[in-house]
Amino acid sequence: MATVSLFGDRQHACAYLQYRPVPHEMVHTIMNYVKERMPFPLELAVDVGCGSGQGTVLLAPHFTRVVGTDISPAQLENARLNQQPPNVTYSLAPSDALPLDDESVDLVTAMSAAHWFHPEHFLEEVHRVLRPGGCVALFSYPIEMDVEYGDSSLTHLCQEFYSAVSAFRHPRIGTKSVDIYKKMFLSCPYQDKEWQDTLPARRTLSVKAFIEMLKTFSTFQQMQLKDPEQAKLICSNLKTKLLSSMQVCTTETKVTVTVKYFYWLACKPKQ
Repeated sequence: MATVSLFGDRQHACAYLQYRPVPHEMVHTIMNYVKERMPFPLELAVDVGCGSGQGTVLLAPHFTRVVGTDISPAQLENARLNQQPPNVTYSLAPSDALPLDDESVDLVTAMSAAHWFHPEHFLEEVHRVLRPGGCVALFSYPIEMDVEYGDSSLTHLCQEFYSAVSAFRHPRIGTKSVDIYKKMFLSCPYQDKEWQDTLPARRTLSVKAFIEMLKTFSTFQQMQLKDPEQAKLICSNLKTKLLSSMQVCTTETKVTVTVKYFYWLACKPKQ
């Protein structure tokens, strides 16, 4: 079971950078966990499956050095073109062969990426590179987001889209990606670890940006490859439903979208 290579198309990588939510809340939560367990200064963090680096750069203020790794050259190209603090570098590398020394890393993160890794091999690599007392933090979120306009919920209008793309889920993910993370959490041997089902993060987006974000998910990308007419139709239907319910005529109208993160954190024993 090798690491799955997706999100490598240049156009898709650009859309990923433009529309995927930046995980400010999750990085804040991770750093609170790390700061309770590790002495300062913090030397090195690695963000595995970093994509275009939206989350990677958020680690920069907390560490002397941050390394983002990915197996997609297109994603890494976008990461380097994105804001890049001087202490952040990127490297082309798989999740189970990180270009880092044994016991050299203070924090290993994987932000909405670990479900594409080989779980056992990745956790073995995490254990190899983490120094004693170092931490690991994995998180992701499902495509099923809550949508509101003013005091009105629009989430029910999105169910047709969510259901349609679910038929195109990659076999690696199965029914729900959260199950992969729970299994990885349970298999992690560290005693100091915690699981959280939901950390809600609200974003104000235009209707256009919301739909474009949904189109970056792997399930929609697979639908677009296999049935482009259906993919075009469900996007058009979703736009029509949202605008009609809101009684507006422009996709620049803002809605509130709630991303529902799930995550787990763990700390390697010091001895």
